[in-house]
Amino acid sequence: MTLDEILVEIKQAKNIVIMAHETPDGDAIGSCLAMCLATRNMEKNSYVMMKDIPENFLYLPGKEFIITESDIETFDLAIVLDCPNIKRVSPEFIPYFENAKVKVEIDHHNKNDMFGDYNVVNHVSPATAQILVSSFEYLGIEITKDIGICLLTGVITDTNGFRNSNVTVESFEFASWALGKGINLPKIYNQSMLTMTKEKFEAQKLAINRLEFFADGKIAFTYMTIADSLDLGLKPGDKDGIVEIGRGIEGVEVSIFLYEKDKGYKASLRSNEYVNVSEVCLMFGGGGHIKAAGANMNMPLEDAKKAIIAEVTKYLK
Repeated sequence: MTLDEILVEIKQAKNIVIMAHETPDGDAIGSCLAMCLATRNMEKNSYVMMKDIPENFLYLPGKEFIITESDIETFDLAIVLDCPNIKRVSPEFIPYFENAKVKVEIDHHNKNDMFGDYNVVNHVSPATAQILVSSFEYLGIEITKDIGICLLTGVITDTNGFRNSNVTVESFEFASWALGKGINLPKIYNQSMLTMTKEKFEAQKLAINRLEFFADGKIAFTYMTIADSLDLGLKPGDKDGIVEIGRGIEGVEVSIFLYEKDKGYKASLRSNEYVNVSEVCLMFGGGGHIKAAGANMNMPLEDAKKAIIAEVTKYLK
């Protein structure tokens, strides 16, 4: 079985690098740190290669093993988590993956390129962290309290605080186990889901003021430019959650948030009941999950707005 083979590769490796998609979220960060701590408990020289980590996740154990570069050019093992294709990894990190002797990827996105030597992909899992829970249990890898905090953060954030329809019985079973281990679930929920900087609050206020509705109120749309981010002094993670605002409004099926990048705009989409936003984003070279997806749109704001709204409209009932 693939998991058994991966365990063999971990045992044989000395130097391990772990990474995820760029602009990492709670699942990406939590999963990477959990894997790092687990392999370090196996006396491996493991590091998480990651940047732009939101401040509200700095409570996570293992953050001292996060690096942005390494003197090791050829790692024995590279593990990419929560990432459907290698192009979504930060460009400066990709060579470390490509140069590694053995490559592993573990993911839960709908469309996956299966780009590792070993691939563990479970499309129905609500979080990569939840895949790691079952994988560690199967392989007999101890889930310590610190590892549990990291994994629970991943499950909580990718299920939107257990509120999304992707949540499973296993999600609650792991939460129950974590509580039994003395892990403070309410504290993790508050820190990862509710706490925000003043800058993040101002970003949400600006996005709300710009909110527009289309298709008889079934589409909510807002945006943010680079100039906005500079004016507000936004840091990594301060735009997180903006797309959820539109989804929470009565009658809205799809919420769209566009934010400007160096080239064009990044589209972040969320749906409530029936629209598969992953299929919408595939039309623009992106993807994700049925009810949460994104895409890069290398075009001016008005063009991107018109294109994404037109595509979403095709899926409305």
